[in-house]
Amino acid sequence: MRLTIERKNVKVYPDPKRVIARYFFNSEERARQVIQRVMEMNDGEVFDTISPILQEYSKRHRNITKVLYRHCSRLKSIFSDLSMDYEQLPAFRRLLIGSFFTHEYSIESAAFFNPSIVEDPDQRELEEGQKKVIISFRAVGEGHISSIVFRRALLDKDCNITVDPVGNHVDEAEIIHSAAYEKSIFFANGFSGQIRPKVLANVADRLEEHFDFNRLKTLITNLKQEEPDEESKPEYDKVLWLADSYYKISFSLDTDISDRVIFPISEFERKGIEDARFVRFTEDDGSISYFATYTAYDGEVIVPKMMKTKDFYDFKIMPLYGMGVQNKNFALFPRKINGKFAMASRNDGWNNYIMYSDNINRWENPVRIQSPKYSWEFVQTGNCGSPIETEHGWLLLTHGVGPMRRYCIGASLLQLDDPTIEISHLAEPLLIPNKDEREGYVPNVLYSCGQIVHNGKLVIPYGLSDYCSSFATVDLNALLDKLRSPASAV
Repeated sequence: MRLTIERKNVKVYPDPKRVIARYFFNSEERARQVIQRVMEMNDGEVFDTISPILQEYSKRHRNITKVLYRHCSRLKSIFSDLSMDYEQLPAFRRLLIGSFFTHEYSIESAAFFNPSIVEDPDQRELEEGQKKVIISFRAVGEGHISSIVFRRALLDKDCNITVDPVGNHVDEAEIIHSAAYEKSIFFANGFSGQIRPKVLANVADRLEEHFDFNRLKTLITNLKQEEPDEESKPEYDKVLWLADSYYKISFSLDTDISDRVIFPISEFERKGIEDARFVRFTEDDGSISYFATYTAYDGEVIVPKMMKTKDFYDFKIMPLYGMGVQNKNFALFPRKINGKFAMASRNDGWNNYIMYSDNINRWENPVRIQSPKYSWEFVQTGNCGSPIETEHGWLLLTHGVGPMRRYCIGASLLQLDDPTIEISHLAEPLLIPNKDEREGYVPNVLYSCGQIVHNGKLVIPYGLSDYCSSFATVDLNALLDKLRSPASAV
């Protein structure tokens, strides 16, 4: 019995015109020179310089004046060093100074791939058989820095998909640091093991059981000044980066979902945030939250992290820690199992695992459930997002890497009450890159970070060779029958 996979004639391409205005800082010496030169200009020169900039860039950004004011305010310490009163600085001069420390960044100019799909929290104004969905993508821009972007789409009764046009402006979120940290949890973060024990102990000994970000920042500044070993000083910065892993972000209510971009914020993320796997999670009380696991990358170290939202406007960001989260490919189950959170993972970069936890942030003791078995997955296997609950078991889509680094998508069925038990595993992949999909930024790759069931069909969004994303569907019952056949049994 062969499955019929329907590839949809819908492709979502990156839009290189989608830009954000980022803070740009070269060096303190250069910043002083720029500030001093602007301060030497008379009021007329300042106005004549900033006025056309505001006219031009107000068409490209939601509120460019707010951005320029914010970027100028980040230079307050340099104004103080120059014995200048920042608060007395006229508005147009602030805007002009801010413009010198701002640059546009095209968030989707290089690649656009690895989609995940969940039901939109807002299901109003629909016809029978329709469903609104939110699709997340990994977008890559200049310097190969990854961010998370969104699109809204509509599934009709036949699982045809229509993706809404993107908005005219891209908006970054307001960042809100955690009000307080608990010391025992803070230093249990998995990344703390990569900081010199002496430095960690030195910081921890001087902190109260509960502390805030400003208290930690002041302590780090003082300890760096006291530290005689120059090689140890950067280690103190890492402790501050650890605190920067806990924060909240909030988008303006007047933004469309496609306007919202989650761009790297903390030092852990400065080289990108990768492969968000979103899942619609049912809480113990029946309420709905949306979680996403993703990988933060600073150029050397990867840090697994998680975000939580209920409305896709406000997000809580937090790290994952414990010996069970030491690699990539983490995907949360959509509900607790036997009273515990459950996670699919690829802890060693090679095999698939399942682990349980009482604490959604702390993960230990992963249990291996799959190893590469067939030739199309000999190099490595991993999950393609959160498992989907069916009456016959948890449906887990996997990716397999085979000859010529070809990525394919496969399927497995796990036991409902104990997903560490694999019921079956398709010997052949569901999706293989065809001749129209194999060429691109990264050739021969099909990859998905999450799927959804609609009107009896499994909808699979997938990135193709990293240059854009598309969709495929398969009849869910036919797939389950295939997985339950004797030929697929493990």
